[in-house]
Order: sequence, then structure tokens, then C-alpha cells
Amino acid sequence: LAQAYPTKPVTIIVPFAAGGTTDILARIIGQALTAELGQSVVVDNRAGAGGNIGGQAAAKAAPDGHTLFMGTVGTHAINASLYKKMPFDPVKDFAPLTRVANVPNLLVANPAQPYKSVKDLIAYAKANPGKVNFGSSGNGSSIHLSGELFKSLAKVDMQHVPYKGSAPAVTDLLGNQIGIMFDNMPSAIQHVRSGKLVPLAVTTAKRSPELPNVPTIAEAGVPGYEATSWFGMFAPAGTPAPVL
Repeated sequence: LAQAYPTKPVTIIVPFAAGGTTDILARIIGQALTAELGQSVVVDNRAGAGGNIGGQAAAKAAPDGHTLFMGTVGTHAINASLYKKMPFDPVKDFAPLTRVANVPNLLVANPAQPYKSVKDLIAYAKANPGKVNFGSSGNGSSIHLSGELFKSLAKVDMQHVPYKGSAPAVTDLLGNQIGIMFDNMPSAIQHVRSGKLVPLAVTTAKRSPELPNVPTIAEAGVPGYEATSWFGMFAPAGTPAPVL
């Protein structure tokens, strides 16, 4: 069976819109798999419901190795505790293949906003309750919960604006339709380096070597704050072991 695999193109279902970190990682893996397997590997973006729509599609796919799923900390760890009913079981319905990446989230702001540091943001949010809007890739995503954790620990009132992926949220952030975002670093860093977004802090316990001059949120005035994101590749449960 493994020798005959794959017999047709392989699809990687991405549960968020194109252009975000989940999509970026899937396309990197897809390019490498195309060379390795000798079959084309295509990315299928199924956005919505914090990743649950794509997760459901992958869980119900034929377990023959021709459909893979780029799961996240949201789809496989967070959502089960946030949604009353899940359209799939993140453990029973999937066969894990590998961890793909661990990444920090990056608190970024539009340059037109009046805050240039975490302390500025907290002061502004306390003086203007409910007026700071933060975007995310969807309810229950690590980007969303990074913001909720910040609200809780910093004791500020901010409005959450969910999107169907990181990329459309970043588009609105660049257009100053929302003020800030706790985006996965791979999809935000290009805009930081180009000067289109202002980096306020990273969400991890230690600074990122990619942006060594950007403090952690804990360093910047919110003690105890820490949040990370992980991404992993899965196949539908029941996929034969030789194929996995």
C-alpha cells in the first residue's frame, strides 16, 4: 500500500484564509511534499468557525493519505473547551503526523494609533474603555485568546473583531480599520520590517531572536503573561500505518 501511495494529487486542508501563518506553513510543506512524493500537493482553504469548518472537512475525508490537515493549537486544543458542540473529535478523528512549528504571537499596532508601547496601549485602553479594537483569525484562535489574556491580566476593556483568517484581519489592520492585533509572527513580521506595523511586544516568555529589540509583554508591564502558537500536520483517523 505504501509503495502505491500516492496515486493522485494530495490535498492539505487549511482551516483559515490564505495568507496567514497556517496557510504559509502548509504551502511550504506542500512544496517539499510535491518533490518527495512525485505528486502535486494542493492547499484547500476552508475558513470559518475558528478552524472547525476545515477540521470537519478533514475529519470526514477518505482515510487514504490523499487528504491531510494543517491543524493548530486552536483546532486541536482550544476549540474543544470553547464550543458546546464540536463537529469533530480532535483526538479520535485524526492521526497525528508531525509538529510543524511553534511560533510566538506578535502584538502589533497600526502606526496611526496613539500608542507606541505596551504601557501606552494600557494607558489608552483604560482612558478609552472599549475603543481599542483587536482583530483575530477567528473565535478561539491563539490570536484571539492572546488578546483575551492581555485584557484579563492588564485589566483593560478592548473589543474583539473576529475574521476568517489572519490575512484579512491584517489587511484591516494595515488600513487602520482595527488598531492592534496579536498576530502569529510569520504573517506579521514582513509588515514590521517594512515599517507598516509597529511591534509593541512578543507574547512568549522570552524575546524572539527574529526581533531581539522587541520586549515580551511580561517585560513591558504585564507580569505573568505568556502565550504561544503551535501547528501540526494530521491525517484522518484510520489512514493505514504504512501511508502515515
